[in-house]
Amino acid sequence: MTPGASYTFTHAICRRPGLSVARGLRDADTGDPSPEAFAREHAAYVAALEATGAEVTVLEPLEAFPDSVFVEDPALCVAGAAILLRPGAPSRFGEREAARAALSAHFDTVIDLPEGGFVDGGDILVTDREALVGLSARTDEAGVEDLKIILDGLGVPLRIVRTPPEILHFKTECGLLDDDTVFATRALIATGCFAGYSLIECPEGEEGAANLIRFNDQVLVSEGYPETVRMLRAAGFSVTVLSTREAARVDGGLSCMSLRFSSR
Repeated sequence: MTPGASYTFTHAICRRPGLSVARGLRDADTGDPSPEAFAREHAAYVAALEATGAEVTVLEPLEAFPDSVFVEDPALCVAGAAILLRPGAPSRFGEREAARAALSAHFDTVIDLPEGGFVDGGDILVTDREALVGLSARTDEAGVEDLKIILDGLGVPLRIVRTPPEILHFKTECGLLDDDTVFATRALIATGCFAGYSLIECPEGEEGAANLIRFNDQVLVSEGYPETVRMLRAAGFSVTVLSTREAARVDGGLSCMSLRFSSR
């Protein structure tokens, strides 16, 4: 892949949260998100993407699908193509067709993951050299094997990694910072899955910061993690801090609220 392609983007697709987001999936109940507060957080997120010079398409809410604000899970944009995935949560499967309509406006090539296995976009970390795909409660081996065939055809190597069982999605605890550097929690680093990469370890007690995203010249980090922000700025990164309080109530974060790509 072109150097920097994994974090340099001209476009993003987002979807506004609906009123139904209060019924979104979650591993632990910390209270329902406020649709109004979530909408404000989401608007700030979109504005941060736009501030880097990207064109952001904001789709209307899908009230029938409470988790549809997390547009990254049902699709993957890579190597000039869009791949419609098969989300591991049954309640989210219908989001694929809505994603198809949005992606077809930007991509000549839209590929369906074959029936059988399951893959969530939150388990895929694309770097300049490969796609790391974590097996999890939402992503299984059958799905990853099917995805590997597709990515091989696009010239993108895929490497399977095993996400510790207590982590929902692989990218819940890691994010790409540049061509060669990954920010990750100690638990994920300990698995050895990032061999060959430079690593910045998430400060202890700030594990929620690990779901960051590099978007053009900015690293977007969730609010409430001052040591992480200090560390990244000291390393030379420009950091934008955003509230994700409401998204976190339904197991969401920064990476899952956008599909990021460059124009064809």
